[in-house]
Amino acid sequence: MSWLHLFVVLGVVVSGLTQEVNRCIAKKPRNCGECIIIGPECGWCKLENYDNTRRCDSYNSLLAGGCPKDLIEFPRSKLTIIKDEFLSTSYQLKPQEVTIKIRAGEPYTFRAAFRQAEDYPVDLYYLMDMSKSMEDDLNSLRALGDTLAEEMQMITKNFRIGFGSFVDKTVMPYVSTVPKKLQEPCSKCAAPFGYKNVLPLTTQTGSFTRELNEQAISGNLDAPEGGFDAMMQVAVCTQQIGWRNGSTHLLVFSTDSSFHYAGDGKLGGIVTPNDGRCHLDDDMMYTFSNYLDYPSVGHLQRKLKEHRIRPIFAVTADQANVYGNLSDLIEGSVVGTLAGDSSNVVDLIKQAYEDLRSVVELKTEDVPNNVTLRFKSICLGNKTFDGTAKCSDLQVGDTVYFDITVVTEGCPSRRPKTFTVYPVGFQEELLVKLDFICDCDCQADGIAASPRCSDGNGIFECGSCNCNDGRYGPLCECTKDDNEAVDFDATCRMENSSVICSGRGECLCGECVCFPRDNPKERVYGPFCECDNFSCDRFNGQLCGGPDHGVCECGQCACAAGWQGDACQCSTRTDTCIVDGKVCNGQGRCECGKCICDSDGPYGGERCDNCPTCPGNCAANQACVQCLAFQTGRGRLSSEQCAEQCPFNVTVVETLPDDLMSSAEECRFHDDDGCIVTFTYGRGQEDALKVTVKRTKVCPKPVPVLPIILGVIGGIVLIGLALVVLWRMLIYVYDKVEYHRFEQERLATKFTSSENPLYKTTTTKFTNPTFRKRKRSANMYDDADLGDVQLTSETPADVTSI
Repeated sequence: MSWLHLFVVLGVVVSGLTQEVNRCIAKKPRNCGECIIIGPECGWCKLENYDNTRRCDSYNSLLAGGCPKDLIEFPRSKLTIIKDEFLSTSYQLKPQEVTIKIRAGEPYTFRAAFRQAEDYPVDLYYLMDMSKSMEDDLNSLRALGDTLAEEMQMITKNFRIGFGSFVDKTVMPYVSTVPKKLQEPCSKCAAPFGYKNVLPLTTQTGSFTRELNEQAISGNLDAPEGGFDAMMQVAVCTQQIGWRNGSTHLLVFSTDSSFHYAGDGKLGGIVTPNDGRCHLDDDMMYTFSNYLDYPSVGHLQRKLKEHRIRPIFAVTADQANVYGNLSDLIEGSVVGTLAGDSSNVVDLIKQAYEDLRSVVELKTEDVPNNVTLRFKSICLGNKTFDGTAKCSDLQVGDTVYFDITVVTEGCPSRRPKTFTVYPVGFQEELLVKLDFICDCDCQADGIAASPRCSDGNGIFECGSCNCNDGRYGPLCECTKDDNEAVDFDATCRMENSSVICSGRGECLCGECVCFPRDNPKERVYGPFCECDNFSCDRFNGQLCGGPDHGVCECGQCACAAGWQGDACQCSTRTDTCIVDGKVCNGQGRCECGKCICDSDGPYGGERCDNCPTCPGNCAANQACVQCLAFQTGRGRLSSEQCAEQCPFNVTVVETLPDDLMSSAEECRFHDDDGCIVTFTYGRGQEDALKVTVKRTKVCPKPVPVLPIILGVIGGIVLIGLALVVLWRMLIYVYDKVEYHRFEQERLATKFTSSENPLYKTTTTKFTNPTFRKRKRSANMYDDADLGDVQLTSETPADVTSI
């Protein structure tokens, strides 16, 4: 059982480690304000006599721990709408101003709406490059000036137009500083200049055409122009240009060359950075052109964004790529390609404006570092897009929505904080004010120097003491000096132990304050935190078998009446073990309401009443079964004997039931006819013998002798015939193989047809040793036969042939 206890304890420890840490308790906040900052799930109990170690906990845990609902500080985020004008020509974005009382870590979502307004005010300022290469473009613009105004007035009746021009800084190497060239840099050219506000924004569209007709082309030396200087002045000189609040600000930038940017001024000896301020004189000329460097891309972008100006770069095809890259860096800008003589400038501006109007995108400004924003767009057709604040394909009158989720972390030192949400290119914004919830309402009612806190050593607030610096303890009764002078830890250790508070608490003022558990139902207690109510043995997955069986007290199960055991898993009842008036049939003992049969005995079963190896009553009941059920049996009992020797009733059934009694025994025997009879016997509810007999006997079928004999004979004959046929087939195959081999050998043997190999010739030839002389004599007498002598013997023909 000790090993079981060890495994249970280890299981509890491991399960505790795998659980998520309750950070409300783990952070050990000293007051209500520190508690609610930990996370949105944390609440504070203001009940005075509540456990200080668990005052800061989750809302549900505080309720489960007995803290009344009205005494729980659990603030929630709340939205207050300050300004919410209806969507109209004046307001395209709503609401216009809100205040969110927000709690750290709690996401809060609110919705903003945007609608494209009809006849929304538009201010269009045309800024043109006046270098020599733009001469044909100026001529085209002069011819199209009235058309441009008319087309824009068809889009919106509330329209104003202005015009400005630029060349470059009038110092080397940008322009020639030869006095004559400074007056006329090229034939029939005007003097070079940095930037001039020719026509402030006006509703008199005819003035735009007149001013264009009066403009003259100028010239410079290098290819890049001073367009950034001009754009900066157009952006920051709001009064001189005439930008209106509550209108769309469009800046058409027309050129066929690239641009100078920050640092290029060093080539002309200009090193002072651009200050981003307006420097236009009474003649609307840029006076600091030769004193301030060009602005950087980032500087220019910030100023355009600050004044909600949307550039339209109308450039030639060879510069489209350069200004396309620039457009990616400037918010709300677009690029259009001019024809060689700018003849398409009207269509270009109209198309660019329609493209800008068809898209609405929300941006933010001045968002605090501890604030995170998430957007969700609900566009046309209720199509939603998470993580984006942009909708496309809008027309006048279309309304789209944006869900804005605000999440804060911690509490800033300076509060409240504000930020703005604005649609790109529009002079509207949503002002959001964040009022951080960093203190509890009950802290405002705190009693400073309260006598409840050790004679004024703390503030009594929200049901507990918030101690002054240098004091600690539940009632601020301890000081750091006291802790150093007295060994408080000695009173927090058990005898013969060096562990403070059993490792499950901390020593405060000489007393153990036990660590709280994440589960509010679990508790560590005792003078040395040595006890708990969760480390007892478990049964069926529950501590001490569940509340009906017992409770856990200081690591030991205190069992309820009727239960016993280390985990209160055993019942003290014995009535479930009684058989025939005996406990476990006299063959065992009753433990936990169940029989434990003697290990050295033959009995088993739930009540030790089953003995498979014991001689049963099957044989004793056979005669009664045959007598009562079938009226058969060798030496069959008479009716009187049957009634006397068989004092029980027999039930005959078609099939034996599956749910037999636990004490029932099934028997089988062969009757006089060799059939198998099946019956069961056992004790019924009234402890009477109950016999159940199966009506149908299992009788063996007679053996068919003749068919078996004939079958054996037929089998032998068939096997013999099969062997003969097989032997004959083998002989046939063997003969065929041998004949084939003979044929191959016969064909391979070849004899000469003209000569018998056994034949020997009958002619013997001898050579005359005097051959030479006789040869000469023969030659003299012309006798050719004189040289050789041949002896011939005739052999009978039949002998030669052999």
